[in-house]
Amino acid sequence: MRPILMKGHERPLTFLRYNRDGDLLFSCAKDHTPTVWYADNGDRLGTYRGHNGAVWTCDVSRDSARLITASADQTAKLWEVSTGRELFSFRFDAPARSVEFAIGDALAVITTDNFMDHVPTVQIKHIAEDLEDQTDESALVITGIKGRINRAVWGPLNRTIITAGEDATIRIWDSETGKLLKESDKESGHQKTISSLSKSADWSHFITGSLDKSAKLWDTRTLTLIKTYVTERPVNAVDISPTHDTVVLGGGQDAMNVTMTDRRAGKFEAKFYHKILQEEIGGVKGHFGPINALAFNPDGRSFSSGGEDGYVRLHHFDSDYFNIKM
Repeated sequence: MRPILMKGHERPLTFLRYNRDGDLLFSCAKDHTPTVWYADNGDRLGTYRGHNGAVWTCDVSRDSARLITASADQTAKLWEVSTGRELFSFRFDAPARSVEFAIGDALAVITTDNFMDHVPTVQIKHIAEDLEDQTDESALVITGIKGRINRAVWGPLNRTIITAGEDATIRIWDSETGKLLKESDKESGHQKTISSLSKSADWSHFITGSLDKSAKLWDTRTLTLIKTYVTERPVNAVDISPTHDTVVLGGGQDAMNVTMTDRRAGKFEAKFYHKILQEEIGGVKGHFGPINALAFNPDGRSFSSGGEDGYVRLHHFDSDYFNIKM
């Protein structure tokens, strides 16, 4: 695999997201400017200018017409993908952290951080087809979680919302009423902050990565722990292959200790594990700092990683990968 190096960000990467067709890759970073790239050759297509703080996460609508971004500037913004035009800005009393469109793109879930006197929240917003009908009002606000909520995603058929974050607990909520339905088991669950969460292509299971140096695979409906992948460094990013029985983990030591170590000692590589057997099957080195973001292309033929070094690395799998018996 020869990587394509994409340099468009001045600060560390925070998040990567492919569109549904897999031809566009969206990247978020601490430099305020989400960027879109061609997923095939890594050419930069454009940027989305308007945020005044780090952009933590993003999502793109099913038809690739709209992008939504969550930022530390206390806003979540809606953009027109093709032109880079800002369509709407949702304003909050605290930094916005996680964002995801629901199936159908008529709703979005957005989380806000604990900030000053404000507790962390999970908020559902209506996304209007006609911009003139777009409002700032929340359809639902969920509170009661202690510590920052790093990820909130929709469950199957938009009926639930799954949250995870600083308190190391995964929770499933009813998206209509805001009622807490399930909580992950303290014993079998993560022991430290959950940094990342990614769903399988069919939404039947999802994977979480944690600073406790492990990733865990869960059943989406029952919140049953299925598998655990143990590694030797904090996990910042995870994803599940849409076509193979593989998962990828990325991370590394804390950023403030990075300058004292060489690339190998800091463990700055994306590691692949067999999803069923839980064995490590390979690794991809390259970043000069911890990996903060990982994403498989929906076609399963490539993946990208974003690091503390400000680079996005795009890897196309060679034919040997597809010959692995999985």
